[in-house]
Amino acid sequence: MKLDVDVLRYLSKDDFRVLTAVEMGMRNHEIVPTELIDRIASLKHGGTYKVLKNLLKHKLLHHDSSKYDGFRLTYLGYDFLAIKTMVNRGVFAAVGRQIGVGKESDIFEVATEDGTVLAMKLHRLGRISFRAVKSKRDYLRHRSSYNWLYLSRLAALKEFAFMKALEEHGFPVPKAVDCNRHCVVMSLVQGYPLVQVKQLQNPETVFETIIGLVVHLAEHGLIHCDFNEFNIMIDDNEKVTMIDFPQMVSVSHRNAQMYFDRDVECIFKFFGKRFNLSFKEHTDENDGSDVDSDENGRPTFSSISKLAGFLDKELAASGFSRKDQDDIEKFIEGGIEKDRSSDTEGTEDEEHESESSETIKRTLDSLHLLEKEENTSNFIEEGKVYENQQSCETGQNNGSESEEASDKEEESQTLNTGDVELVKRLNKQRRRAIASVRGGRRSLASRNSYKDKGGKSSQNSKLKKQLSSW
Repeated sequence: MKLDVDVLRYLSKDDFRVLTAVEMGMRNHEIVPTELIDRIASLKHGGTYKVLKNLLKHKLLHHDSSKYDGFRLTYLGYDFLAIKTMVNRGVFAAVGRQIGVGKESDIFEVATEDGTVLAMKLHRLGRISFRAVKSKRDYLRHRSSYNWLYLSRLAALKEFAFMKALEEHGFPVPKAVDCNRHCVVMSLVQGYPLVQVKQLQNPETVFETIIGLVVHLAEHGLIHCDFNEFNIMIDDNEKVTMIDFPQMVSVSHRNAQMYFDRDVECIFKFFGKRFNLSFKEHTDENDGSDVDSDENGRPTFSSISKLAGFLDKELAASGFSRKDQDDIEKFIEGGIEKDRSSDTEGTEDEEHESESSETIKRTLDSLHLLEKEENTSNFIEEGKVYENQQSCETGQNNGSESEEASDKEEESQTLNTGDVELVKRLNKQRRRAIASVRGGRRSLASRNSYKDKGGKSSQNSKLKKQLSSW
């Protein structure tokens, strides 16, 4: 569709408001209903329908009433929205002639207020000549539904990002100025496409420069994927400039070697046919280069070392998996944390062991107390036997009395030092243990747990099992 910017002079604010409403509605609709456009635009006195009729006359919208009454943006209407935004930003003030046509873009001359001429590239994916975008490009990534306007916007954003990064790293590319929707504004390259050049003063030098750019890009982690005579500009001084970057991929792409070999093959084939270069003599002179070459003198993908930079990671180029990089970083950090946690786990295990040993000691002490209490109870029940044993075993009783006196002295010492609460807690624990053995106190088990109804004998057997396990 031809871009006629004269229509821009006759469009009002309401026209652009309705165009923007259709653009917003196309986020969720292939064909935006007329009622939704009216609600989003919210013009006074129902002026939306009159504006839609005017925009349809200038072919800025397409009307579809097959399923319901609705509209969608055309590429011309999308162009007008992008150009209006650029003019409001002050990027340029005038649109000139068309200087280039591609399978997925159109290029126009634009001029700023001070007369500087720039290049404006409008991406137009979905043409009849190139509709296999989903299989040839990775703009969609994981998405299943799409429209051509959205794909064109993604392509423009990607090209602007690559152009900006390559310019910062010293590559011969146009200067990126601004980007909006599917429009990219860049500096105008004063030169000609290499396909239009019939003669060169130094074809060998130009050939070496172009092959060096392919290798230099791969060292930075990128592959052009369309590096041929159509995307190489050359000026009168035989200075080379690269253009067209939406299809660039990372060297970690699964087809990176195939793309790299294809770019190299295109350059070798073009210079061999157009300028009749003998590549065997050329490669013999450059045997001291760092990059290895095959039998035909072409640089190999496996010999390139990524030492200069990692632009594929910075720009998330095609084939670069951000998830894999995050997993690697987490694995590295996890190894360090694992070493730290192993040290802490050792100390924690020691603490747990010490705590468990203390608890075992306390339970053993309480069980010894229980045995003493059971023995005393048996002695009380058999009073006569106890009296006889007392008369004949006075020595043992004297020893026990001395032990009780020593215990009392220790308790008095602890009371004097001020550890009254600790003694109270110990006495309470002893009483609970004795009461649980005698059956005078219920266990603290939950309601859903198994309740043993065996009485004292079953409880004593449980305690004996615990002692045997310890």
